[in-house]
Amino acid sequence: MLSLATLGGGCFWCLDAVYRELRGVEEVVSGYAGGELANPTYQQVCSGRTGHAEVVQIRYDSERISCRDLLEVFFTIHDPTQRDRQGHDVGPQYRSIILYQDDEQRRIAEAVKREITEAALWPRPIVTEIVPLCAFHEAEPQHQDYFARHPDAPYCQVVIAPKVSKLRERFRERLRR
Repeated sequence: MLSLATLGGGCFWCLDAVYRELRGVEEVVSGYAGGELANPTYQQVCSGRTGHAEVVQIRYDSERISCRDLLEVFFTIHDPTQRDRQGHDVGPQYRSIILYQDDEQRRIAEAVKREITEAALWPRPIVTEIVPLCAFHEAEPQHQDYFARHPDAPYCQVVIAPKVSKLRERFRERLRR
C-alpha cells in the first residue's frame, strides 16, 4: 500500500538524496510546506518570511518500509536539536519538521521523537515540530533529485555526501542495493 510522509530537516536536497536510497521508497519530491502563502517559489521561501519549510514528500510502500523506519532515518541524518537551521543553512525554512497526514502518523512521530529523546542520542533537546500537513507545494524542477544531477558541486560534496554516507553505514539493510 502506498503512503505519504512529509519531512523537513534542513535543505530539501539532503533529504531527497537520502530517501531515494531506501528500499520501499517509490518517489521523493522536494517542495514547501508549513506556511500560509499559496504556491510559493524558492526565492520567496528562502526569504524566511513565508512560514514554509523546505521539505520532501515521500511516497513509500508501507509493506516494504514503515513510517517508523522513515522517521528513524530522519532523526539520524539531520540534527533535530537545531532550531531554524541545519549547519550553515539558517532560517525558519530549514527547521526540523514532521507534517503528518493523519492521527496514526502523528502518534508514530510523537512516539519516535519521545524514544529518540529518552535514548539521549542527541546532547541537546529535540526541537522537531510535529504538525498537520495542510498543503504541499512542489518545488521547481531544478530542485528535484539535485544530488544525483550535481554530485560534484561543492554543497553536495560538503553537506549532502556525508549524510548519504551516514545513511549507507547506519541503515545498510534498508538500502535498495
